[in-house]
Amino acid sequence: MVIKKRGFVLGAAAVAVTSVTVTAAGLYLYKGQAFLRESSGEVTASDGSLQPMSMLSLQALFRQSPKELVDEVWQIVDRNYVDATFNQKDWKGLRKQYLNRSYTNREDAYKAIREMLKQLDDPYTRFMDPDEFKSMQIDTSGELTGVGIQLAADEKTKKLTVIAPIEDSPAFSAGILAKDIITSIDGISTEGMDVNKAVTLIRGPVNTKVKLSILRGNKPMDFTIKRARIEIHPVRSSYRQNSNNGGVGYIRLVQFSANAPTDMRKAIESLEKQNVAGYILDLRSNPGGLLDTSIDIARMWLKSGAIVSTVNRQGEQSRAQSEGRALTDKPLVVMVDGGSASASEILSGALQDNKRAVLVGTKTFGKGLVQSVRGLPDGSGLAVTIAKYLTPKGRDINKHGIDPDVEVKLTEEQRKALSGDRDQIGTVADPQYAKALEVLNQQIAKTQQAPRAQLKNQPVVVQE
Repeated sequence: MVIKKRGFVLGAAAVAVTSVTVTAAGLYLYKGQAFLRESSGEVTASDGSLQPMSMLSLQALFRQSPKELVDEVWQIVDRNYVDATFNQKDWKGLRKQYLNRSYTNREDAYKAIREMLKQLDDPYTRFMDPDEFKSMQIDTSGELTGVGIQLAADEKTKKLTVIAPIEDSPAFSAGILAKDIITSIDGISTEGMDVNKAVTLIRGPVNTKVKLSILRGNKPMDFTIKRARIEIHPVRSSYRQNSNNGGVGYIRLVQFSANAPTDMRKAIESLEKQNVAGYILDLRSNPGGLLDTSIDIARMWLKSGAIVSTVNRQGEQSRAQSEGRALTDKPLVVMVDGGSASASEILSGALQDNKRAVLVGTKTFGKGLVQSVRGLPDGSGLAVTIAKYLTPKGRDINKHGIDPDVEVKLTEEQRKALSGDRDQIGTVADPQYAKALEVLNQQIAKTQQAPRAQLKNQPVVVQE
């Protein structure tokens, strides 16, 4: 994905891709060989034979010259990677090393690229062959095929880890949880397995089955899950009767997709018309999505203050601010857990730092990195970590997560009960929701008491 308005991906597994131009540098042909142009200025040769290539000739070239694909990947990383030291590796030396090799086909180039990227020791910077690239493209209009698991390689252990199951997906229904470690797929060990390879193995035709062996803590478990076509509705909302302090608006956001801001705005506006006294925003098991989506939604809740800043290797790249156009200023409680990752952490961190909301639940996932995902001319793709993000108070939450203001952990029995009866999620039978409602009622009571206190202190005017 090119780096532009909606070009940043925040999910711990990249979840949105757009088509892109060939390269920011430009590729030219000279004496039958490809050369990358490093700037937009003119590049000339002594015999004047340097000419821009068409997309068709470019694609043909890459099919014939896999070495150029290796160099293209190297240059993208060289220009954009967040760590200027490249994990303390001699990045320029690696280019020379890999370009001195002979490549007879694309598969040789793909293997070399993966070896080269492995030097960065960054599970989020990864190469995808055409099939893998196609597999990871989730349609942000809200539909995908598979079992509904967001995966990543744990940065410390390198083990294949579940970020979160997508709500109402086969994986969710089967009982897969955030932080589960997948140890084998259909009997194939995942030890040292690339995330893209795992995704390829897990996905398959609708109504076929896949067996996942997982480790939850120290307990091994097996799940046989039927693949399905999954519809994703990013926002669900409802009005809840609340005898203590008036009605409550409950909003569950499951993914920061491109259409989530529109749905969120409609939900808030509808609940405002019903005159709710406060809101509970449920971000549990939300693995992230688009950066701009998290910013757009934060602005619906924040009248003032910073939202997030992104920092690349040159320093602060951008800072997003609220725009004074919040849809409501009523009390807000946000629910989070270990499956709340990336864009969820941007939103919850902004609301917490600006004291706009109280966070209830457990510590979030801890992914504070931003990837740019782009397609390559031969149909393959590349995800590159280009920046990290900080909360308004400058907190770097990568690998740590965001601590809730009020911690509420679920027991294994409570998890099983909620997984077995999803209708209980977001009700008083859900311990985290029950606590969130208790906290919200306290916040509502404070706001209702404030006007009374102000009236009490007003001078008495006697008219004669």
